[in-house]
Amino acid sequence: MTTSKAAARPGVIWAAPAVLFFAAFGILPVIAVVYLSFTKWNGLGDPVWTGLSNWTALADDAELFNGVGKTLVLTVVSWLGQTPLALLIGVWAAGPQRSRAVLSTLFFLPLLLSTAAISVTFVALLDPNFGLAADYGKYFGAPDGNFLGDPDKALYVIAFVIAWQFVPFHTLLYQSATRQIPASLYEAAALDGVTGVRQFFSITLPQLRNTIVASSVLILVGSLTYFEMILLMTNGGPGTSTRVLPLHMYIKGFVGFDMGYASVLAVVLVTLGTALSIVVVRLTGYHRMASDREGA
Repeated sequence: MTTSKAAARPGVIWAAPAVLFFAAFGILPVIAVVYLSFTKWNGLGDPVWTGLSNWTALADDAELFNGVGKTLVLTVVSWLGQTPLALLIGVWAAGPQRSRAVLSTLFFLPLLLSTAAISVTFVALLDPNFGLAADYGKYFGAPDGNFLGDPDKALYVIAFVIAWQFVPFHTLLYQSATRQIPASLYEAAALDGVTGVRQFFSITLPQLRNTIVASSVLILVGSLTYFEMILLMTNGGPGTSTRVLPLHMYIKGFVGFDMGYASVLAVVLVTLGTALSIVVVRLTGYHRMASDREGA
């Protein structure tokens, strides 16, 4: 007798721990932030209800649109830079090359380092007086080696450092997904004379569609929350050229002690991230995809 797919699914009770965890550390904090956005609070004492005053202050915040713009630029640059690089390295790392294991291990080392350590290291490397940038900056469009001090380059340098840290993570996703592609597809293609680059575009890339979407959502939403690296490397400078929305929120809340308005910025950030995720999922049709291993 055949068991239906619905009957083969695990019971709801199995999802209870994850749901409770998400409610405690995801939903409840968001509700608390929404409440604080309607109050005046300096982080001490009790919040005082002020209605929509924090929300109407958005229109007078000169740095808000700059922060949103810089955040979107960083998001787009991160996706354009990390996706093809992680995809190609991941496909390569899934191959049978003898050197693959050693090189992959070295390449994945950034995943073991903290963001603070990476930030301090690159600040030293990019020092225009004593770092590598002083000697080699002229070859990359900065004769004085002052990458982080250039308003036109600082944000892109940060995007590069972010990619250096997180491309290995997305590479792991693509490596794992590539290894799940049936070898019979490549064998059949080889019999038809399809090899090399054409196999990649005709077999590998279509089979990695779900992974590309999942990785893209992680990159895009993650880019909206980059904060500590920018704080440590540039503190939003030079000027406000790297003052992204999360950093602007931090400055308003923990430097200006205006937790109510900072909560408004947090709600805006959550809304942007949610909207971006929904757009990506809808445009790619990811919401209609079903796993062929469900219940396994």
